[in-house]
Amino acid sequence: MAAIAAAAAALSTLNLSRTSVILPRCHLRRAITSSLSSATTELGAKFAAPKPKSKSHKPSPREDSEPYIPWTVNDDESGAVTLKTTPSERFLRAVANESTQRKKKKEDRGSGGKDKPRVPTAEPKYSKAARRFYNERFREPPQRLAKVLAAAGELTKRKCLIDRICGLMASRRSSEELIFQGKVTVNGSVCNTPQTRVDPAKDIIYVNGGRLAKKLPPKVYFALNKPKGYICSAGEKETKSALSLFDDFMKTWTKRNPGTPKPRLFTVGRLDVNTTGLIIVTNDGEFANQISHPSSNLSKEYIASISGAVSKRQLIAISEGAVVEGVHCTPDLVELLPRQPDIPRARLRIVVHEGRNHEVRELVKNAGLQMHSLKRVRIGAFRLPTDLGLGKHQELNAASLRALGWKT
Repeated sequence: MAAIAAAAAALSTLNLSRTSVILPRCHLRRAITSSLSSATTELGAKFAAPKPKSKSHKPSPREDSEPYIPWTVNDDESGAVTLKTTPSERFLRAVANESTQRKKKKEDRGSGGKDKPRVPTAEPKYSKAARRFYNERFREPPQRLAKVLAAAGELTKRKCLIDRICGLMASRRSSEELIFQGKVTVNGSVCNTPQTRVDPAKDIIYVNGGRLAKKLPPKVYFALNKPKGYICSAGEKETKSALSLFDDFMKTWTKRNPGTPKPRLFTVGRLDVNTTGLIIVTNDGEFANQISHPSSNLSKEYIASISGAVSKRQLIAISEGAVVEGVHCTPDLVELLPRQPDIPRARLRIVVHEGRNHEVRELVKNAGLQMHSLKRVRIGAFRLPTDLGLGKHQELNAASLRALGWKT
């Protein structure tokens, strides 16, 4: 209110009236501003200082009062502290001689003050996530030592009293004997436990002084049309083995798969020497146990050629079953196939699921019939290919393995 009154007094001194010349608006504004500034000076009014532009700037409390002197010097003689506006010579020399390099990192205590030479490492081919994904889903876990030796085959192959047992069991038992005899070392120490879990890719395994390969042979699956006169076990030299039909395949293995060990093949189940037809050959023990175990309940179909005529009474006798190895076995299906002009003998289609030794032959013999030949044409849902000749083999694909009941 005092400023307004002073402005009014200043206007009155100009002796302006309604009849006088009216000043332009800009000149009037200047007159009022000048009067206000003079009025504030006369009244002693003060306004706040402008705020600093930077937030980090903080005015010192000594800016308005007295200059700030940061240099202090100790007087050695009197012990008093004196203030100076300039730094001491000793401080200036120390600043000039100070090094501007970065401090070195702390050296390892065990290195003796010497820097360790850096070994160049190759960049990983795959990322950690990709390697973890592979190890969790595709890499095989550690396996039992006896199983690894049986899968290797070459170093564990030896003669023993149980060679009459066909397939995987003979090799597994032979491997266990080698382990019990102390002829197997794992990472430099003798291992006498067949159940020890090992990984051939990481562990160093020696058998009879020979190093076991780091890679295990890949899993292979074949359907073989077994001819007559071949046995399904690794028998003596004078007896032909069904596995000898794979000699050409094994000879060319190294050329087709360089750096990969040869698989040790065995038959899944058995067909007697006079029976022909479908048999599965593989090196996968888990697969063999699954499809050959009675819990799989896989049916097997045979075609039996009969010498002479077959009556209805004899068909009923076959369907009623017979005692085989102390167990009464009953077939799932017995059917007399229609005669064909190029096949003079009668043929029976017999389906069983137990698969006991000579089961079909015992059923036919118990009915009073004489069997001329026997051929297996189906296991589970997989049927022997019509274009697969005697003594020939065919690699199984994923659909064929599922037809055999393989769940993996």
